[in-house]
Amino acid sequence: MDLYEHQARSLFEEHGIPVPRAEVTDSPEGAREAARRLGGPVVVKAQVKTGGRGKAGGVRRASGPPEAERVAGDILGMDIKGHTVHEVMLAQPVDIEAEFYVSYVLDRAAGRFLAIASAEGGMEIEEVAARRPEAVARIHIDPAEGVTSAKAAEIAEAAGLPPRTVDVLVRLWGVLVREDAVLVEVNPLVRTEDGRILALDGKVTLDDNARFRQARWGAEGDTREDPLEAEAAAKGLNYVRLDGEVGVIGNGAGLVMSTLDVVAGCGARPANFLDIGGGASARVMADGLSLILSDPGVKSVFVNVFGGITACDAVADGIVRALDTVRLTKPLVVRLDGNNAARGRAVLDERAHPLVEQATTMDGAARRAAELANTS
Repeated sequence: MDLYEHQARSLFEEHGIPVPRAEVTDSPEGAREAARRLGGPVVVKAQVKTGGRGKAGGVRRASGPPEAERVAGDILGMDIKGHTVHEVMLAQPVDIEAEFYVSYVLDRAAGRFLAIASAEGGMEIEEVAARRPEAVARIHIDPAEGVTSAKAAEIAEAAGLPPRTVDVLVRLWGVLVREDAVLVEVNPLVRTEDGRILALDGKVTLDDNARFRQARWGAEGDTREDPLEAEAAAKGLNYVRLDGEVGVIGNGAGLVMSTLDVVAGCGARPANFLDIGGGASARVMADGLSLILSDPGVKSVFVNVFGGITACDAVADGIVRALDTVRLTKPLVVRLDGNNAARGRAVLDERAHPLVEQATTMDGAARRAAELANTS
């Protein structure tokens, strides 16, 4: 369950991580009063559970209360990547000297958490990693050990962060552990011109299995989540909407995460995370394909399956049956490997759908899906 930025900010503040003063409102008039209480100039930020708010015009400065009212009126009701803005957060602006990136994320394949940090914050970490991979530090964390001051110092040194960020790294780990999170991210974490370390933006994803312990976030999160994610949850699908153009379906979270990385390495952006787990029935495939094709940003779909307990011919049969109920409007690239892969490929060959292609390797399939997305 993703939290809104203002919710993540509240958690940071509760755990002693410095943040600028801020208020949340759902009306232009409320924005005017909030700006007055905050001292005049403010940054008005759309509260939606997606990235790219700044590029969409959802993050703007206001010189004072009257302009804050006008800017909030412009932002409220905006559609940002399928998310309607119902609230804005007004925050005190700060004079920034340097921007950093820090996060902890669950690495399911390794069975540990991963610290990702960089002295180059304020932009998408994927862009930094692609342009200058040496600028991004990745350090695994033993859950039993956690992030001690010594571990935090190791992370800061590896990423080129100033020593004063060590305390924030320790406290950020506290957020992850005590709040049942699988991701905590600050981008940017900044050093101000007067030497303070502040978290200017935050992202927190809570473990859905811990909802019973995190009930305080449930009501708002359930009523304003992404409509496609809500539809997926209703159908029992493990789906997360992203910002790209290649829809991704795989069996197993580790394989899906690897698929996202490979697609990105081929020059395209994944449009979603969709893990069908061990079940690839016709109904599951139909629901998954229907969901992904409902995203207007999707230009191609990549199904990446490694057959194990669920054999590849069963997956192929699920795809074929799904094509009888779902109108395929975008090209579909399928890679089957593992148990009964040859039989699965034969099933798809026999169906011979004009928009379905097959590839024998994950890299080859990702390249083809990226090509189709970039040329459509």
